[in-house]
Amino acid sequence: MFVISEYGQILIIMACFFGFLMAWGVGANDVANAMGTSVGSKALTVKQAIFIAMIFEFAGAYLAGGEVTNTIRKGIITPSQFVDNPELLVYGMMSALLAAGIWLAVASSKGWPVSTTHSIVGAIVGFAAVGIGVDSVNWGKVSAIVASWVVSPLISGTMAFLIFRSVSRLILNTDDPFANAKKYVPVYMFFVGFMISMVTMVKGLKHVGLDYSFIQSAGLASIIGLVVMGIGYVFLSRVKIDEEADRNFRFASVEKVFAILMIFTACAMAFAHGSNDVANAIGPLAAVVGIIHNNGAILAESALPSWILLLGGAGIVFGLATYGYKVMGTIGKKITELTPSRGFAAELAAATTVVLASGTGLPVSTTHTLVGAVLGVGLARGISALNLRVLANIVSSWVITLPAGAFLSIIFFFMLKGMFS
Repeated sequence: MFVISEYGQILIIMACFFGFLMAWGVGANDVANAMGTSVGSKALTVKQAIFIAMIFEFAGAYLAGGEVTNTIRKGIITPSQFVDNPELLVYGMMSALLAAGIWLAVASSKGWPVSTTHSIVGAIVGFAAVGIGVDSVNWGKVSAIVASWVVSPLISGTMAFLIFRSVSRLILNTDDPFANAKKYVPVYMFFVGFMISMVTMVKGLKHVGLDYSFIQSAGLASIIGLVVMGIGYVFLSRVKIDEEADRNFRFASVEKVFAILMIFTACAMAFAHGSNDVANAIGPLAAVVGIIHNNGAILAESALPSWILLLGGAGIVFGLATYGYKVMGTIGKKITELTPSRGFAAELAAATTVVLASGTGLPVSTTHTLVGAVLGVGLARGISALNLRVLANIVSSWVITLPAGAFLSIIFFFMLKGMFS
């Protein structure tokens, strides 16, 4: 208690800096991979993607990022272990933010799309297991997260494979691809509107008092899907066939139809992502602020000040603007060649996987689902369409994310403990 009362303001200032660094990492890595399919397929330029993401990620983070947040993120550690020594939880959450932020900076500089969720999970597990005790970690939760490394890319990859195959069969491999694109793309638009709405409602809007059941969310998402379908008809009516471009590339006009679809998915995915993954940065920060403001009391839940959401949203935007282009390049260009139709298949598959996971309670990573989806689209054209060396580097970065976060967190935990105790 003495430490918290004596150094409370200093600890909050340090935690804010570490939280901003973590939010910067979310922007540089996670947001970039969410926008990578749109950039790689050339539906959007890097500048347009950054502009859209800055607006919609910030809106998602601030508007739907959370009125109330659990002080202990994801149920990874047991709060009762810290009742007698709340300052240890403060040091731990601060060290977790700093460790995850540094690891994300390293990964982003290399262009590796790693999971921000797994980075912070690894960091929290590290300080808790070594600094407090192995019993303080909920190993069942950690095991489920490790299992999701395999499950989420498999699900999204399979879906992307099937979606792109349907696009090939209904549109690309027909006598009149352009006419069939105008006929079937509005149906795909309905599914995009439906799935993106579900991602937002199931994963994002609970915190602003809109706590819909899965069935209610599905009903509202269906209405939104129909609205999107109607808007799609309006925009598609303006797309005319470009015979000169089609002479160089048979599907040039068809891809223009899918490019319209990709712009919408980019906006919606950015909002949904901001509303969900800002918690990776502000969850531990909110825990630190809550403990210090409550003079060491560890509450099950605490009100989330709006300035913390602003800090998280600003960090995400700054990260995307400064370093996001590297991970965008990996997701969008280096795994397999993407066109708007392929990018759309990947994004819809990733969104669908997130929705299914939310409904069943399976912890998945946005990064892993998107990479799996891009992989599935590539496989639909044959294994030769994939850059296996880039894939090997990505999988390696996934494997070392948890231990890297844990190792750094342990070091920072004992440094902070030594500085303030």
